[in-house]
Amino acid sequence: MGRTALWIAIADTLKEEIATGRRRAGDRLPTEAELSERFGVNRHTVRRALAQLADEGLVTSRRGAGAFVASAPALDYPLGRRVRFRQNLEASGRVAGRRVLSLETRHADAAEAEALALSEGESVHVLEGVSLADGVPLGNFRSVLPAARLPGLLDVMAEEVSITRALACCGVPDYTRAWTRLDARLATATQAVLLQIAEGAPLIRAKSLNLDPEGRPLEYGLTWFVGARVTLTVTPEG
Repeated sequence: MGRTALWIAIADTLKEEIATGRRRAGDRLPTEAELSERFGVNRHTVRRALAQLADEGLVTSRRGAGAFVASAPALDYPLGRRVRFRQNLEASGRVAGRRVLSLETRHADAAEAEALALSEGESVHVLEGVSLADGVPLGNFRSVLPAARLPGLLDVMAEEVSITRALACCGVPDYTRAWTRLDARLATATQAVLLQIAEGAPLIRAKSLNLDPEGRPLEYGLTWFVGARVTLTVTPEG
């Protein structure tokens, strides 16, 4: 069997593993050395097979990190009067998840205080983490809420990953979006690790403010979405 047939066979084998779910979006592929040993070929042959998969959009490479199974098509994520992360993902047939990185109560900075109509330095609860779609990082988020109005929130959040359900447990049954502001950013080294992307990859930063049923500022949020994994859709309402 010629070398061309070898690299095609290797590419076809890896494509089958991806198609059948043995290797899922975001999974890291074995190294070139490991694939060379598995298939009994040299690294040049493996490299050619991986290049073919990259050309077909099935694999992405990150310098210093290796090759990864490409993410699913970009998620259509609507931004409207009621934005609910889990509902948005379930409506698109994806499985929603969240990985909490930190929960703390601290003094509000100037931007947080202004958004939440607080005095600068008042206490706020801050939740930071990573939002997931089918286990693949979709965005790095930060939620900031007034501590004085929600004294038991962090205790609830320690057990409940859904902010909507945690707020309901604290006496806030509903909330609506007042505004969302979008701009572009480049991934920092820390975000690249959290989101499994290259440093400097494009991000969409969404700043938002949610209001409680009485119209009072409730949650000031920032989310850095992976640009290649999400399409933010804004629909005019009312």
